Amino acid sequence: MKLAVRYGMIITVGFMAWVIIAHTLVPNPQSLVHSLGAFTFFNLLHFAAIYLGITALGREKNEKPTFKEGLKQGISISFVYAVTAALFFVGVLLFIGPKWMSGEATSPDVPMWLVGVQAFAGLIGMTMIFGVVYSTLISFFLAKRLSNEN
Repeated sequence: MKLAVRYGMIITVGFMAWVIIAHTLVPNPQSLVHSLGAFTFFNLLHFAAIYLGITALGREKNEKPTFKEGLKQGISISFVYAVTAALFFVGVLLFIGPKWMSGEATSPDVPMWLVGVQAFAGLIGMTMIFGVVYSTLISFFLAKRLSNEN
């Protein structure tokens, strides 16, 4: 669990840095920096941290982790990232307000609380979906293989 917290928080710190720097330097929330750039950066960071977390698990055990162990480690990292990133955005909404969310495509008649709930559900849901996919791919390639003799 310690590795999941460590690598999940690494992703979250990178996530927070990107959001703060991008919104400070590019105030237009409809810019490509906030859509395509953020998507690319977050997913590369997510993939790299899961890879590093699974390899750290192998170093900790002094052998390659099994597929199941690697998958569990990657999903744990993704869960920590999803929860802490959502908590970060709760803080952003409380202290800065919804102006960073104005890039959300929605009708002006929809209340802001509903837009926020949908954004949090999307953030947590997509983080976990990508986390499962990344963990599966990485675990498949890094997993300990059983030989015919076993």
